[in-house]
Amino acid sequence: MKNIFMIYSNCLCVKGKTNSIICDLQRGDYEPIPNDLFDILKRYNGKKSIDEIKHIFNNEYDKIIEDYFNFLFEKEFIFLTHNPTYFPKLELNFDYPFEISNAIVEISTATKTFEIFTELNNINCKSIEIRIANELFVKNIKNILNYITFHEMIISSISIITNYNKSLNEDCLKEILNDNYRLASVIIFNSPNEHYIESDSKDGRIIFFTVQNFIGNKCCGKISSKYFSTNIQMYTESLHHNSCLHKKISIDSEGNIRNCPSMPQSFGHITDTTLEEALAHPDFKKYWNLTKDKIEVCKDCEFRYICTDCRAYTERTHTDAGGLDVSKPLKCGYNPYTGEWQEWSTNPLKEKAIKYYGMEELVKKNENGF
Repeated sequence: MKNIFMIYSNCLCVKGKTNSIICDLQRGDYEPIPNDLFDILKRYNGKKSIDEIKHIFNNEYDKIIEDYFNFLFEKEFIFLTHNPTYFPKLELNFDYPFEISNAIVEISTATKTFEIFTELNNINCKSIEIRIANELFVKNIKNILNYITFHEMIISSISIITNYNKSLNEDCLKEILNDNYRLASVIIFNSPNEHYIESDSKDGRIIFFTVQNFIGNKCCGKISSKYFSTNIQMYTESLHHNSCLHKKISIDSEGNIRNCPSMPQSFGHITDTTLEEALAHPDFKKYWNLTKDKIEVCKDCEFRYICTDCRAYTERTHTDAGGLDVSKPLKCGYNPYTGEWQEWSTNPLKEKAIKYYGMEELVKKNENGF
């Protein structure tokens, strides 16, 4: 019987215009591969042996094919079997039981903080990013965490973003991290130096001090390989929905309800509109199903299913028949037609969009790579 090669079901190949990748959804990693190898895997996976593939190419490229398959075996992307029908493909549907999965809440004196978290709990939102603009960080976060815990809310993952100030006490912050397992991370921007504090449980929850600048919502939307997420939830959601805006809701520092704080359209104010009422607005979900396969340039990119999109800041070059902006994200410096990364802010083709969004100051502060 023939030894047929098969790709492990958790290893998925994605083809770009110039390069391809294999996403290992179990190990949370990816590897670049040539498009020629992608074509071989796509056409012969579960159908041919390695010797048969060599024969198909008239044994002219034996060394290249051997190198390809040695690489695949070394990375444990493939295995050999006599019975390929025993190994079905991975189911790639995306299902999530609640209407909202994540939220961004900007805390300020104008925000009805506790009422917001009660409403988020009522719509079964589990993951929240909290952006605290003022300097009452420790007091604010303690009160918020105590409120969520006391009311036994469904909210289970909380990330905090704030700016550094001299009054921050690292021992106090670590105590908060250790005492609250809902607190996943704290990122403190504009710090004098870069370092991090781990929780005592060593479970990946950290407080990260960074020298990078955070100057408001215009900092959002940066596309970088550092932010790629190679897991089955990200991959399947990106296949079917928008990788940033799907099932997201936000309340900005002025109390406006938006899909994302950086998006221009408001769907009401938190003082007179409930989150459920905002969700019912016909435009609230208009970008939810806009996948990277429908976005210009992104549709030709090998990273499109592990990369977060941005509809708030785009190159403003294309709209679809329904009036949706399907332009490439403004802050992406990757070119899938050359396979090269460049600094997005210095690209002359983006100057008009940078000026439109008033990002000249952000571009000047981009020296630190944010």
